[in-house]
Amino acid sequence: MLGSAAQRGERPEEVLDRNVDELLQETRVATAGVQFLFAFLLTLPFTQRFASLSGFDEGLYTVTLLSTACAALVLIAPVSFHRVLFRQHEKAALVTFADRALLVGLVLLLIGISSAVLLVLDVVLGRAPALTGCAVVTVLGVASWFALPWWRRSRSDR
Repeated sequence: MLGSAAQRGERPEEVLDRNVDELLQETRVATAGVQFLFAFLLTLPFTQRFASLSGFDEGLYTVTLLSTACAALVLIAPVSFHRVLFRQHEKAALVTFADRALLVGLVLLLIGISSAVLLVLDVVLGRAPALTGCAVVTVLGVASWFALPWWRRSRSDR
């Protein structure tokens, strides 16, 4: 098991550099997912079947589109933050901001994914199976993205 940065001989600047690199890699992964979902959502209103959606499904589409758009904006925000503050010696602020933005972006992305599953399954299978499928996706997302990491973190903090 790796020790702290001091035990590894890292200077504070090296820790910040490593943290920025890790955050950029995480941002790339999350942004790719949100881009695919967003592109799919942008094409839906131009299909023939979209006009036959129920009021519930239209509202659900709106929630899905907006949560995915907001996820994209929040997940890309660290890039803009970095660009605006480039060479201003604000790397610690960037790491703090990016950490929080990624967590918020992941929550918004999970809402987008869950509501997209609900929308598609509602149209294809009906409301009850759609709610079940959405619940499974939401529980799996919350568990694997948040609950398990936080549980592990609480154990390692002891």
